[in-house]
Amino acid sequence: MEKIFQEIEAEDIRDNVFRLIGKEWMLITAGQKNNYNMMTASWGTAGVLWKKPVIFTFVRPQRYTFQFMESQPHFSVSFFHEEHRQMLNLCGTTSGRDLNKMAIEGLNPMETTSGSIAFQEAKLVLECRKIYYDDINPDFFQVFDIEKVYPAKDYHRFYIGEIMRVWQKKA
Repeated sequence: MEKIFQEIEAEDIRDNVFRLIGKEWMLITAGQKNNYNMMTASWGTAGVLWKKPVIFTFVRPQRYTFQFMESQPHFSVSFFHEEHRQMLNLCGTTSGRDLNKMAIEGLNPMETTSGSIAFQEAKLVLECRKIYYDDINPDFFQVFDIEKVYPAKDYHRFYIGEIMRVWQKKA
């Protein structure tokens, strides 16, 4: 990774997390070199919890990526420039059960230090270790219109990942 990316501290990320996640989207990837899957997400946040830099990601149980998130101790979150929007849209609307996402043209996977997968085309990669997960419980909604987001009652599982390393594309 060091050839393409430079390692920076999490607190040195200059991009606005709200824009990165909510507007530019992120690619959540879990698995290992020969067997992984990824999905695009626009829900999540990053910050500090338990004195650690963390990211919260949300995955519905029926998503193919879910089984990879469940079985692996690490995952990555990658952010891309606008020219990769079509790829992000594809990864967010097509299941890895129906499309071999490992073969998407224009995406070149590489192994992170922890053995997770990231992509050479990313502008920023967060290498994460799962430290907590839980399921969204509708009994705890305080704003009841949130329930409208779940007409099928398919509540997300959220993962808190400790950001172990941040890789920024070299200029």
